[in-house]
Amino acid sequence: MSDLILFWHRRDLRISDNTGLAAARKQSSKVVGVFCLDPNILERDDVAPVRVTYMIGCLQSLQERYAQAGSQLLILHGNPTKAIPQLAADLGAQFVFWNWDVEPYSQQRDRAVIEALKEKGIKFLEKNWDQLLHSPEDIRTGSNQPYTVYTPFWKNWSSKAKSTPVEILKNVQGLTAAEQEIAKASGTIELPSAKDLGFHWDGELVIAPGETAVQERLEEFCANTITEYKEQRNFPAVDGTSRLSAALKFGVIGIRSVWQATVEALEYSRSDETETSIRAWQQELAWREFYQHAMYHFPELAEGAFRDPFKNFPWENNEKHFQAWCEGRTGYPIVDAAMRQMNELGWMHNRCRMIVANFLTKDLLINPQLGEKYFMQKLIDGDLSANNGGWQWSASSGMDPKPVRIFNPASQAQKFDSEGEYIRQWVSELRSVDTEYLVTGKISPLERQALGYPDPIVDHNQQQRQFKELYQRQKTQL
Repeated sequence: MSDLILFWHRRDLRISDNTGLAAARKQSSKVVGVFCLDPNILERDDVAPVRVTYMIGCLQSLQERYAQAGSQLLILHGNPTKAIPQLAADLGAQFVFWNWDVEPYSQQRDRAVIEALKEKGIKFLEKNWDQLLHSPEDIRTGSNQPYTVYTPFWKNWSSKAKSTPVEILKNVQGLTAAEQEIAKASGTIELPSAKDLGFHWDGELVIAPGETAVQERLEEFCANTITEYKEQRNFPAVDGTSRLSAALKFGVIGIRSVWQATVEALEYSRSDETETSIRAWQQELAWREFYQHAMYHFPELAEGAFRDPFKNFPWENNEKHFQAWCEGRTGYPIVDAAMRQMNELGWMHNRCRMIVANFLTKDLLINPQLGEKYFMQKLIDGDLSANNGGWQWSASSGMDPKPVRIFNPASQAQKFDSEGEYIRQWVSELRSVDTEYLVTGKISPLERQALGYPDPIVDHNQQQRQFKELYQRQKTQL
């Protein structure tokens, strides 16, 4: 057996600030990366072409980074529970290292890989958290239970010291020519394109793939945007957010590096307003981690509602209404603008995600799991924990101390798109409509018809009354 360590990349497509990779380098100077294109993931019906396209771009960048460090990133295509242990055995690897994940499938898969490695006598890194600032076991209530409410989670989480970034992988050895031939015989392949895998996305990406691009984006955000984040983040017509969500989903940047950037921004802040904005973004990072901890402790979240009144809720699930929502043809301008943005860009502003999710569940009375799945089919940053957490929050079915939160689409548009800039950008039929009518949605049926824009498919006031009645009925039956 050689001193080779295989590092199995999954949601950590980088060589800098990667805790598992840094641990591998301390153990040996011969570290080779491997990524497995997993059919159990790629063949699901909720995979977005834009997301696969971004991932492949990140893998291309990662291969270049490995080459610069002196090694290689190998690519497999198959069931990782068989492919990873077999490759390790064929190459005579001493260890296989990887970073742990919170998702139910990932944990099940990793346990199977561990058993296979044990059978082959190959060592592995014990549970190592890289995508989190604090592991799920470290943030507990006073009674040693996982948190189910964000605010006390934040107080505990934010009070704990955060780790600093770890060293970049450098000065390592890769496979010899003979070992590369063994790797090919063991199933390694050239990195395919997204189209080779059956995923077609010809649009632009809201963030360029790779470590260098995301680091530049983070630096730009911290230099120009984070100081006004608290005020600007809710306005979809303003570029007031980081757009780092896809990079965080795939781990193209380390969370310690991101947190360190916020700490440095705080050091340079010169006003209470600036400090408040930076801390507001830190809280969003904590929300992301809260949802990941929740998924780890309560894997049943992936299958449905957390709160009892919604576990058997009588959703109407009108198919025509659902299709109108998917296509951005509901007759509610702010809702339609948001859905069209997602369909075209593979990304949607977070305020709009809340608006359209609330509308699907509280106005259309459609099961949030249908919307959650559609988001995953479209979003570049589609992430089980974050997407599920956001949908359960909007549907009132999750960990939420305010269970009946109802958004009025017109009020949301008036408050967050008061000049109608966002709506005009994405709903071209309405660009000539006066702002007052545009943001309130009070466009006459005749004008809608002339513009080719549909009438509202439901009446908001009537639907919210019906939702409240159904909710109260569900509560009394418990």
